[in-house]
Amino acid sequence: MPNDPESIEALKQNWRAEVETARVYRDLAAREGDQKRRDILLRMAEAEERHAQRWAQKLTDIGHAPPVLKDSLGQRLNRWWNRMAGLDVAIRRMEAAEDRHEARYRAQSERALADDPDAQKFLREAALEEKAHARVLSTMAPAAAGPRGVLDTILKRERWHGRGGSWVADAIYGVNDGLGAVFGIVSGVAGATNNQQHYVLISGLAGMLASSLSMGAGAYLAAKSEGEVYEAEIAREKAEVEENPEEEIEEMSLFYQLQGFTPEESQRMAERLAEQPEQMVQAMAHHELGLSQHHFPNQWKSSISAAVSTAIGAFIPIIPFFFMSGIDAVIASFAISIVAHFAVGAVKSLITIRSWWASGLEMTIVGVIEAVVTYSLGLAFGAMG
Repeated sequence: MPNDPESIEALKQNWRAEVETARVYRDLAAREGDQKRRDILLRMAEAEERHAQRWAQKLTDIGHAPPVLKDSLGQRLNRWWNRMAGLDVAIRRMEAAEDRHEARYRAQSERALADDPDAQKFLREAALEEKAHARVLSTMAPAAAGPRGVLDTILKRERWHGRGGSWVADAIYGVNDGLGAVFGIVSGVAGATNNQQHYVLISGLAGMLASSLSMGAGAYLAAKSEGEVYEAEIAREKAEVEENPEEEIEEMSLFYQLQGFTPEESQRMAERLAEQPEQMVQAMAHHELGLSQHHFPNQWKSSISAAVSTAIGAFIPIIPFFFMSGIDAVIASFAISIVAHFAVGAVKSLITIRSWWASGLEMTIVGVIEAVVTYSLGLAFGAMG
């Protein structure tokens, strides 16, 4: 083992990084409520501690004791931020840290520590394990919430699995978005124009058309993009399996270990899987990205479903203004829109885990708040004019 200052400092940095990372994992595990996620965090902490022990032994072999890890201000601030930001943000930060550790180990294996074959072998193994940790962490953190919110997160796995029914989700989203958007437009314009029927109808119909086209185009592009992303990721995994089969086998073995299998069982399973390259590619895509089947919803079906349902939802608030005017039309629009909000919320419960009345009540409250805010703003703008 090289005994030059650069190699000694590299060993100390490696030891320090592994000890600090293990502490963070154990701290996160102590605050994690989900048993499965907690077990994964503890296994990763144990892996980091094994790495630290290995670096400590290397230092001892060349006559240097591991440094004393002091509880510095930076470490205390780091722990405080992890607690304040929440588990999901902390996991994302650890994912980035694992990426940095992997890059450092790979660089070291090609430079100062490469003169020691044993250290070089361990560096490659540690880099692979850090890479696997980063990918496991990426699967533990939830997807960023988009405009479709919780419902999109719940349905995401079913979309990837391609079991059909995506048009149902598009239809629910469409009705919900169309109803909410045009209900707000109608309320605001009614307040601003002293409930004039002509202006409310024009703005409502324009909003309905715009929302319908927007949702239809969005659903088409989303369905198309899902297939394209899947094909691109499968191509990337296939290239990695072909270029670095040993690394992929090792990474797959680590995924199995993190799921609770012993190292021997995990290695056998990974090697058996590697005998069928196509199955290996599919398995890697599934473990890393949650992708398992390349059957996706029809783009045109999703587009038409979203567009038509959005138009239907958007049309509901303007119905009374075809037959009525003034404050009576506003009251009627409010009444049927609130009923529609409850109905849409109740229907959403068919594909979520919430009760129908809780989901419907939530949508109703959102609708009432929306109506009050937009109508009040409309009155304020009307008074200003």
